Amino acid sequence: MSSRERILGRVRRALADVPRDDTPPVPEGPGRDPRYERAVARDYLREHGDLGVERTVDLLAENLADYRAVVHRCATADLASTIAGILAARGANTVLVPPGLDPAWLSAAESEPVPDRAESTARELDGVDSVVTACAVAIAETGTIVLDGSPDQGRRRITLVPDHHICVVRVPEQVVSSVPRALERLDPARPSTWISGPSATSDIELDRVEGVHGPRTLEVVLVGGRASAEVTS
Repeated sequence: MSSRERILGRVRRALADVPRDDTPPVPEGPGRDPRYERAVARDYLREHGDLGVERTVDLLAENLADYRAVVHRCATADLASTIAGILAARGANTVLVPPGLDPAWLSAAESEPVPDRAESTARELDGVDSVVTACAVAIAETGTIVLDGSPDQGRRRITLVPDHHICVVRVPEQVVSSVPRALERLDPARPSTWISGPSATSDIELDRVEGVHGPRTLEVVLVGGRASAEVTS
């Protein structure tokens, strides 16, 4: 039995005597309280205007860069050479590869691919120079990319331990304007990792320190749509 199964088993046992519907009852009698149903309005804005596809992708690039991510744009045919160029510029000798990543993405790279293995230790992952993943969705308004642990994204820890993360976003199909639009696409039963720029904290006297909880360098490749050699940072 895994640790996950043991923890979920304890949660189920703790909730065994809790009614499935725990909505507060009507004070005068049993049943659902209509006032409770009305207490949480679901009519909030799901996006702030219609920017159109191109402007939404541009907004994503601007906000990613604002969070100090390095943004690249390329056509689909140039993706392998773009990733190879990023790894070479970084001087990455090794690159961590999720099990479902498209092999063509790394076909031009000279870095040694390192398969993600369940038994890999944190020290071993820390010794890998870079990691390349896909993403589940990207949010333009917040400059956020979301990973959901799919095979082309891998487990959460492979994007937290290596110091350099390259994330590929397919545009425009994986780009949404707002957080509510992103939530509509995500499976709530899957573990999701929300990333807005390199890992950073200002907990101590508001001094920004990068790389405390994850990679110090995040590079996002927007692939498809408008091809460009432009790099923003």
